[in-house]
Amino acid sequence: MAQGSDSNDTSYKSPSPGSRPSSSDDVKKVMRREKNRIAAQKSRMRQTQKADSLHLESENLEKENAALRKEVKQLTEEANYLSSVLSSHEPLCTGLAPQTPDLLYSPHQSSFHRQHIAVPHYQR
Repeated sequence: MAQGSDSNDTSYKSPSPGSRPSSSDDVKKVMRREKNRIAAQKSRMRQTQKADSLHLESENLEKENAALRKEVKQLTEEANYLSSVLSSHEPLCTGLAPQTPDLLYSPHQSSFHRQHIAVPHYQR
C-alpha cells in the first residue's frame, strides 16, 4: 500500500451528502475501518508466511533432487562397470552356457520329490 495513503488515518472522514452523520455512525465507520485494516494485515501476513514456507519447501526439494541425480549417476556408473566386468568374464566362464530345464532339475531329483510327496503322511 502507498505511504501517503489515508487507509490508516482514522481521523479521515468523507463528506456525506445530505445531513451530517451522527457520532455513532462515525464510530461505526472507524471501527469497521480498523477491523478491515487488521483483517488485511492478517491476510498479508498469512500470504507472506505461505510464500516463505513454499520457498523453503522448494529449496529442500531442489537439494533432494540434486542428491538423487548424484545417486543415479553413481549407480549408472556402477552398472556400466559391472556390465563390463561381466562381459569380460563371460568368455572365461562355462557355467553361463544356456541351460535347459532338464539340466536344472535332474530326473533323480524330480522322481525323488514325486516319491516323497506320494508318501501317505503328506497326502492328508
